[in-house]
Amino acid sequence: MSTVTLQPLRALLADWGRSEGLSWVFVAKALVTAFLALWLAYRLQLPQPSTVLVTVFIIMQPQSGQVLAKSFYRLIGTFVGLAMMVLLIALFAQERVLFLLSLALWIGLCTAGATRYRDFRGYACVLAGYTAAMIGLPATLHPEGAFMAALWRVLEISLGILCTGVVNGLLLPQTSSSSLRSTLAVRFRDFAGFAWEGLAGELPPTRFEQLNARFAAEAVGLENLRNASAFEDPHYRLRSGRLARLNNEFMLLSTRFHALYQLLRRLHVAGEQGVVDALQPCLAEVAAVLAPLRTRLCSDAEAVQLAERVEACKVELMEQIRRARLQLNMQQPNEAQMLDFNTAAELLYRFADDLHSYALTHASLLDHHHVREQFTGAFTPRANGTAAIVAGLRGSLLMLVLSAFWLATAWPSGTTLVMTAGMITGLVSAGANPKRLAGQLFVGACGGAVLGFTLLFFVLPRLDGFALLCCALTPVFALGATLLTRSQWSGIGTGLLVWFCMLSLPANLTLYNPYGFINEYLAALLSMAMATLATALILPPNRPWLWRRLEHDLRMRVVFAVSGKLKGLVAGFESGTRDLLNQAHGFSSSRPDVQRQLLRWMFLVQEVGHAVIELRQEQAALPAQSCYGENTRWRRAIRVMGRALIRLFVRPTEQHRQRALTAVEHAIAAVRGTPEPRAPQFDTSPLRRVLSYLHFIRSALLDPESPLAPAAGAAHAA
Repeated sequence: MSTVTLQPLRALLADWGRSEGLSWVFVAKALVTAFLALWLAYRLQLPQPSTVLVTVFIIMQPQSGQVLAKSFYRLIGTFVGLAMMVLLIALFAQERVLFLLSLALWIGLCTAGATRYRDFRGYACVLAGYTAAMIGLPATLHPEGAFMAALWRVLEISLGILCTGVVNGLLLPQTSSSSLRSTLAVRFRDFAGFAWEGLAGELPPTRFEQLNARFAAEAVGLENLRNASAFEDPHYRLRSGRLARLNNEFMLLSTRFHALYQLLRRLHVAGEQGVVDALQPCLAEVAAVLAPLRTRLCSDAEAVQLAERVEACKVELMEQIRRARLQLNMQQPNEAQMLDFNTAAELLYRFADDLHSYALTHASLLDHHHVREQFTGAFTPRANGTAAIVAGLRGSLLMLVLSAFWLATAWPSGTTLVMTAGMITGLVSAGANPKRLAGQLFVGACGGAVLGFTLLFFVLPRLDGFALLCCALTPVFALGATLLTRSQWSGIGTGLLVWFCMLSLPANLTLYNPYGFINEYLAALLSMAMATLATALILPPNRPWLWRRLEHDLRMRVVFAVSGKLKGLVAGFESGTRDLLNQAHGFSSSRPDVQRQLLRWMFLVQEVGHAVIELRQEQAALPAQSCYGENTRWRRAIRVMGRALIRLFVRPTEQHRQRALTAVEHAIAAVRGTPEPRAPQFDTSPLRRVLSYLHFIRSALLDPESPLAPAAGAAHAA
């Protein structure tokens, strides 16, 4: 009986350990790291222990790989910021106006870089900006000590990085590599269930949209996780190329299934039940392979068996397609129905082939060295250039306004005022809602001011020794670290910890100056309030102007598919499209109608863009002789179609849609009228595959639920 009683208890404890327990582990590690770093800073007589603690709390992450990656880029950003600071001090030590103007321009440039690169590289841009502000502004008062101040900052930041890395690596480590392995397995399991439901006709449209948005976000997140894992685990560093290939192949796999699902849905809507019935045995063949994968996680070893099953499935699928075509021919279908069948069959076979490639790459992770490691299609993030420029100009303008206020008033705490503006500008630049994040930092800093005043003037004077100091600081640090583990309140935690450490933490020589303390916090809070107003009033990114820009960028991915270089085109198209959708989805989180419209554009862009890329690859693989020559009628018609698609997606009007449809139909007629040297089978006919891609583009442009449809376009304009 006791065993029966303990089993549910053990299960509950295990669930708690995998969820809330991880938050408590993070808080405990944050406390240990903070007090270790603070003790060393005091023992080494560093002039600003606060910089050590700020470094600890900024780079503190749940996983050790993320800590190492963030530490690496923090050092890069720090050194770049220090170099720029020394240069500005050397040039404008006696000209504070020119120095502040140059610093504002530098902060704007770094903010634009942080908005452009939303990963660890963006973090390096943030550090390069506010490191120059943190060191350069105090150095303007004493330029002769600028070099030593820079040296001390490097030592303090390095100590914080060292302590954080050691504690995260030794005390209950949570590795990025284990998270990466789990994310890969869970994502593929969920995709297998998603695809199985779609092939079985049981996938509702709302779930289809939700999962596509989720897979797009996971593709971006997994790329960052792969980079972090390479920092901590040599096992995954040896497999970095295969992991990048695996992520790219998953994106390709999901795009292929999306195209197949959309075509099957259109056939249902059009009432082509005969074509759908003929395809059912083929769909069931692939669904049978996916069925067992939707209920369990696939390991590297099981991927070997999966690759063998999919390879056998491809052989059987080809036979099923031939039998299904014969059965459909007996019903005497018209030409359009046969084209629908051939297009769907081609997409289904390519889906099985993509699934086979994914399984082979997954299985190759068992080996330390493998030929599939040679992968050049790197993940290519995309960002709107206008948004990055606006963020940079907003940051520069805020710095200039606060610098002018400092010069006009000669406020003793003006350095804190301007320095905080530089920090806030960088910290909120990459967020989906900078106004909300700036507001949370303001609330956290207010809490830090109240707690700091209480501790500094009523508690710390009565304490003696480092142990009692730790006891006094523990509630503040624990509260801030707990807030960091809650995504909806993480900005408050960051504001509390960073500004408490900067303005309230006692130095080696502690000064109890309430007037100076209040002045410093007033400067910081005023700067945060101004930053919040700036992000709310100066072209905020979560507003329609940016949604329209990101929608335009999504449409331009089709232009990229038509005119980009063929080498690396698939990887660049897939990654860039998903990264844009992920940004747009985050910026429009308060508007479900906008999210749905952007998702519909992504679906259309994926369908048309991927079909165009496949079409270009098929043309490139054909020999340039006989009917496949470069100047044949069907190739010229496809080039005309490409130009029509570019006009359509640059300026989506009904007139341009009709012209694009006409160009696609002319290309289809040209391919149909081209004789082939032999009468090949379905699976070896290049022109039939070309015809399938053209037909799929035509069906996408005719889709009544497409954002290009006249009704959808009118609603969108309204």
